[in-house]
Amino acid sequence: MQLSFDDIERIIDRKMPATAYDDSKPWWTNNPANHSQAKAWLNAGFVVVHVDHAGKHVVFQRMKVTGMAEEPRKFEPAAHEPKARHPAIGAMKGLIWIAPGYDLTQPTWDDEDEKAFDAKWDRLLK
Repeated sequence: MQLSFDDIERIIDRKMPATAYDDSKPWWTNNPANHSQAKAWLNAGFVVVHVDHAGKHVVFQRMKVTGMAEEPRKFEPAAHEPKARHPAIGAMKGLIWIAPGYDLTQPTWDDEDEKAFDAKWDRLLK
């Protein structure tokens, strides 16, 4: 499967780093050690077989797997749908009460607290 650099950026929904465009850097390596992008395409079942930096395209090939392999399927990027509300939102509702008359907008520290913190921090830095 041949993809242009533009196609890849459209799939990942962001620009690739400058090292992906530099033919002197091993960005397109199939070595997953310290290369998170290589882990991504290897985990998806592909290896890079050719990179044309001048033409700005890369050729991926599906890895040959032994055992119970799935049938090849066409990659389709996930649709960008609004995320549903997480089920944990509101799970703690009713467990915390705020005392009547407490002002949630008041500063946590007053000037004296701030000065004490600054003095302690200055002592630690010396």
